[in-house]
Amino acid sequence: MRYRAIKCIMLVAFACVLLMVSCVPRATEDGALARGDVAFATGDLDEALAEYQLAARQGDAAEAYARVGHTYADLGRVEEARDFYRRATERDRRWANQAGIDLLHLARYAESRSDRFQMASAVETALEFIPGLSVEDLALPLARHYFRDGDFGRALPLYLKALASAPDSAADVLMEVGTAFEEVGDCERALGFFESLRDQVRPRERNEVDWHIGTCSFALGRQSRVDGEGEEALQLVDRTIEVGEPKNIIPQVWFERGEILSEMGECDGAVEAYRMVRALDPASTGALVRRAEERIDELRFGLGSQEVRGSC
Repeated sequence: MRYRAIKCIMLVAFACVLLMVSCVPRATEDGALARGDVAFATGDLDEALAEYQLAARQGDAAEAYARVGHTYADLGRVEEARDFYRRATERDRRWANQAGIDLLHLARYAESRSDRFQMASAVETALEFIPGLSVEDLALPLARHYFRDGDFGRALPLYLKALASAPDSAADVLMEVGTAFEEVGDCERALGFFESLRDQVRPRERNEVDWHIGTCSFALGRQSRVDGEGEEALQLVDRTIEVGEPKNIIPQVWFERGEILSEMGECDGAVEAYRMVRALDPASTGALVRRAEERIDELRFGLGSQEVRGSC
């Protein structure tokens, strides 16, 4: 609405110019800027652009460069608008506000047409001219743009801004936020989103959510074990076992459970966990099964070093 108001003001100014044409000698105001204003007012943007560019070449004035930038923004050409508005603000910083407003308007128009690349480019350029410009209404589409491009670090602050204004966001948004946290290595925060999401989706849709819950729980459980937090580590690996995902790492999760229990002095529980590794793949002769069998022998018969056998 603010952009439309500005445009209306410009149209009034252009009308005044047209009125003056009949009242003053042609030589005094038949310049490139005046001709450009008339062309702009009548919707002939190509003609307006040509006249404004001529004025910029003739006078090298901030106003001429700003008019070229404004026309390029109206034509949906972000890079050209940015370049000419830069030249205008280099000469007169007061044009920065107009540049930011024009480019934000262009970003909103691009978003309405689902042109996420132009939207992001226009917002980034608008923020170059007005760093504190509010883009809350574009936070979610911008976040999703960066998410799809794999730029999770840039997506996350925008997702959080969007969630702050709409805490009851749809399940797919929560899924994206959790995934973004997981991708930047923050499984603790990611897990909170996935667990919240699990209660919202139907049972048949839980496999993907459970995959992320299991992955993050296992990663956090292993780190807790390294940090000496046995109880917390046990709860986390048990959560992975409970959701049963990712299926390909479940034997490894049981082995980790055995290691945790062994270090906590829970010998019987540790043996049962190691036996589960073998039970899940009884025909396997892989390294993990062999290690599980070795751990069982160490715990049952006192083989191996005290460091290996833990507190059992």
